[in-house]
Amino acid sequence: MSFRALVTERLADGELRSSLKEITDQQLPAGEVLVAIDWAGLNYKDALCLTGQGGLVRTYPHVAGIDFAGRVVESSDARYHPGQAVILTGWRVGELHWGGYAQRARVKADWLVPLPKRFSTRTAMMIGTAGLAAMLAVNRLQAEGVRAGEGEVLVTGAGGGVGSIAVLLLSRLGYDVAAVTGRAALADRLTKLGASRIVSREEVLKPTGKVLDKEQWSGAIDSVGGPLLGEVLKKIRYGGAVAAIGNAGGRGWDASVIPFILRNISLCGIDTVMQPFEARRSAWDRLTTLFVPAAFEPMLTEAGLEDLPGLAAQMLEGKIAGRVVVNPRDPPT
Repeated sequence: MSFRALVTERLADGELRSSLKEITDQQLPAGEVLVAIDWAGLNYKDALCLTGQGGLVRTYPHVAGIDFAGRVVESSDARYHPGQAVILTGWRVGELHWGGYAQRARVKADWLVPLPKRFSTRTAMMIGTAGLAAMLAVNRLQAEGVRAGEGEVLVTGAGGGVGSIAVLLLSRLGYDVAAVTGRAALADRLTKLGASRIVSREEVLKPTGKVLDKEQWSGAIDSVGGPLLGEVLKKIRYGGAVAAIGNAGGRGWDASVIPFILRNISLCGIDTVMQPFEARRSAWDRLTTLFVPAAFEPMLTEAGLEDLPGLAAQMLEGKIAGRVVVNPRDPPT
């Protein structure tokens, strides 16, 4: 059968073009499970893939989309059966393997997890890779001994998908959350998600010239990286921890080893790509008890496949707040 897909191609002059095409199951890459996609997400990595930045895509034509939720059509793996609802996040899908910007996808069984019974496929993509990363970061801070009631936890990039969900999860667990955003218009939304205080990006980025600064936060979840991360590390309390997720602000950062030595700070990397099956399933199970879909609806944008090239450009310019969920099923009218 044929179905719609947003296919990115490299033209003869080197320019990339993404356009809707009709393709067939036979054109999909190899994998044990064929999935009919209900919803996908638009993440920062997807925006890079659609615009050709970051070197994430090696071969063209390509179908981007690093996460999706849907139902199994066919499976040669005994763990999955037709009609079963599943989620895919990470594993370089949408980068090195065709992803979720189509009505069907074929993937390896190990890359999937069953959809928790309390979630719809739409709710799963409200959370997506961004929410999974946020949950893994919260889990890691708790494992490092960052406890509720023992000082504020800072969340950078709080207007984005990872940051906004991290604010919600932390507040639900009783933490005092200081949410960092460069967009003052988001203050009310973040407060409704549970932020106890809104902090401007300029306040955190203000350079002090010191290797250590006044202790302010018991921990932090950082999805920005770059100079912001360097400044945050100087102000974490003794024995605190920082869970670092992304590097939208750049790969480089100016920091000293002093915070790690004199304040016993832990810097924990959170990568959703190679998370083992049990870690992913455990995080999704915990999300069913903590994530509140109704609280997140105001920061949700719904889109069709045809909207994605434009939305990707806006995301890279920092103009998108919250999560973007993609419905590949309905053709444009």
